[in-house]
Amino acid sequence: MTRRLRQIAQLALVLCPLAVAAPAAAQGDIATAEAIFNRGLADMEAGRYETGCKALAESHRLDPRPGTLFTLATCEARWGRIATAVTRYGDYLSLYQRLTPDQQRRQGERPTVAKQQREKLAPLVPELALSLPSGAPAGTVVKRDGVVLGDAVLGVSVPVDPGEHVVSTEPPGGRPRETRIRLAQGEKKKLVLEVDGAGAPGADGGSGRRAAMFVAGGVGAAGLILGGVMGALTLGKQGVVDKHCGSAIGSTDETACDPTGLEAAESASTTGLVSTIGFGVGLAGLGTAAVLYLTEPKPAAPAAGAAARRIHVGVLEAGPSGVVLGAKGAW
Repeated sequence: MTRRLRQIAQLALVLCPLAVAAPAAAQGDIATAEAIFNRGLADMEAGRYETGCKALAESHRLDPRPGTLFTLATCEARWGRIATAVTRYGDYLSLYQRLTPDQQRRQGERPTVAKQQREKLAPLVPELALSLPSGAPAGTVVKRDGVVLGDAVLGVSVPVDPGEHVVSTEPPGGRPRETRIRLAQGEKKKLVLEVDGAGAPGADGGSGRRAAMFVAGGVGAAGLILGGVMGALTLGKQGVVDKHCGSAIGSTDETACDPTGLEAAESASTTGLVSTIGFGVGLAGLGTAAVLYLTEPKPAAPAAGAAARRIHVGVLEAGPSGVVLGAKGAW
């Protein structure tokens, strides 16, 4: 009968709201938790927040109590770990909602203080978004302060505590890379991590930049060629105009032309305009290509045996039949 009553009492504890939030601890754990709590509280009051908060966290693990959780949140806030403190205060308020009315009354002013502190600290919490570069090997492990981050976290801005954080990446079979990041209160930062065996951040941007440079150079060269051809045609038409207008046809009006001269004049006007536009587009395109090339980030040291980049814009060939304008080079 005694055993049966004990089982019923244990079942009642499991079903009560507080027990749902925190399972009952063994008597030995309770005593240990109390001793650790007292030590942690003393360290916190003495300003030894690192040891104090760790002791309070261990006490709460051994014997989860609302008061311990509230004190732990206060310790984290005083230590400057405001992101952790906001989370702890939120956990306390969630636990408070599951307490019985009598248990809630015993908490006194703690819920009010927890709400005030959470609202005060939340805007000061820094955020950090970490992502891998495109081309990072599959299975690359990312850690922040020694904790492995899942794929779902990468690229997402998450709250972190102010101060220095150590981020590392380690691809399968590759060497790890470590980066130290410092965040101030309220700071939001995004970082593309470096991975051994992957292109440096911005590598894809470099490829796109190079493609834009080729396109601009090609358009520029085509514009110059079009301008040159249309210019040559314009000069040819001008010769026809000279033979079929003005004094060449016995007129004192230099603008008077016969039908052949009129046709040549109109054609020269059109080809001249196209020539002007072609040269303008050509110069703009080649200028853009040159700017993209000159401002392209260069690698720190070229690989052994790699050919140097060269680009030449202007007259490529010249001869009795004309000239060839454009751009050529090696990348």
